[in-house]
Amino acid sequence: MALRGCLRAGRGLLRAAGLRGPPARGGCAGGRPPAFGFLFDVDGVLVRGSQAVPAARQAFRRLADGSGRLRVPVVFLTNAGNCLRSAKARELSQALELQVSPEQVILSHSPLRLFSQFHHKCMLVAGQGPVEENAQDLGFKHVVTTEALRKAYPLLDMVDHSRRPKELPPPTTGFPTIEGVVLFGEPVRWETSLQLIIDVLLSNGNPGAELQDIPYPHLPVLACNMDLLWMAEAKMPRFGHGTFLLCLESIYKKVTGRELKYEALIGKPSTVTYRYAEYLIKEQAQKQGWTSPIRRLYAVGDNPMSDVYGANLYNNYLQSAQRSQAQAGAKRSPEAASPRGQLRESCEGSVESCESILVCTGVYRHEAAAAGARQEGSAEAVFHGHRDFCFDPGLVEASYIVQDVNDAVQLAFKKEDWS
Repeated sequence: MALRGCLRAGRGLLRAAGLRGPPARGGCAGGRPPAFGFLFDVDGVLVRGSQAVPAARQAFRRLADGSGRLRVPVVFLTNAGNCLRSAKARELSQALELQVSPEQVILSHSPLRLFSQFHHKCMLVAGQGPVEENAQDLGFKHVVTTEALRKAYPLLDMVDHSRRPKELPPPTTGFPTIEGVVLFGEPVRWETSLQLIIDVLLSNGNPGAELQDIPYPHLPVLACNMDLLWMAEAKMPRFGHGTFLLCLESIYKKVTGRELKYEALIGKPSTVTYRYAEYLIKEQAQKQGWTSPIRRLYAVGDNPMSDVYGANLYNNYLQSAQRSQAQAGAKRSPEAASPRGQLRESCEGSVESCESILVCTGVYRHEAAAAGARQEGSAEAVFHGHRDFCFDPGLVEASYIVQDVNDAVQLAFKKEDWS
């Protein structure tokens, strides 16, 4: 029941017309071709803020050959979303002392490039960093930022008294009707973004108009990154975009009496994101000319609720798809055959499992302390996941727990009999 409910959050949301890997070239970077790949979380696993975790460089010295070329396919799977993929690739290259390409990076919003049905609509985009450039890079043609909306309708932003207009502004004319909302990540001024997003939903995209009947269903909302908490340089975890979403959902329900609905929830732990990661892993293997099918994925993370839950959920998805294909005589499973499209056959068939490896260099060590308190009966288990992902205790239990990412790589190599 839990699996079915959680998979529903990502069902039918992938569109990838004609996605195909490039022609194979070259040979294996030493030894036999790999039959496995890595999905590495970034914050708390490879870096803490701007500082590399020491074990990360050790791990990538193991993963690379003498010329610095990776011997197995690797994808950096992060819920960060306040930058371009190219910028994150440069940051990782510097931190790991290894050349990382943008094609190896999946940010929380990267799968939005598959949601072409929204690319020609006028979308309100919220977050921080280069949100307009991110949106355009993903294929969106017409976007409006919360700051542009605030300037167009200065009477909407009333929390900060110092920003209230001193005189009544003239009526706004010519501003486009908003047709949907994209939430890239937590904004800088939460009160402004919460107010304006609610205004857009209540007014059906015309926040300057007088409030009439509240539309429901409301405009499409696409949200990236559901992490309640994340780990930076501070000793304790910090609020993530999941905390902002929680605020938005609570306010919308309090005002309207109805649930805020999402057209898409992407980023970890969504199966849509892991399916996209699988596609990129296979694409890398094909580029390198590695002929062995990729059978196993090792997902290394520090957050049980996003990294472990997501990897385990995707592993269950893979097992379910295999059973469905076997029962249907190797036909495509119902999950993979959504009428709105999934990644095509290039992402079907070979991967058998996705194993979760939890490291203790980020969020998890704080949750370990809470687990100790639970054993003493002083606290109850707390579900940090998003509202739309049902809680299953088994999904937050890692396949393996190790100290750091270097230990994680060694563990996978041992399991694969890889040196």
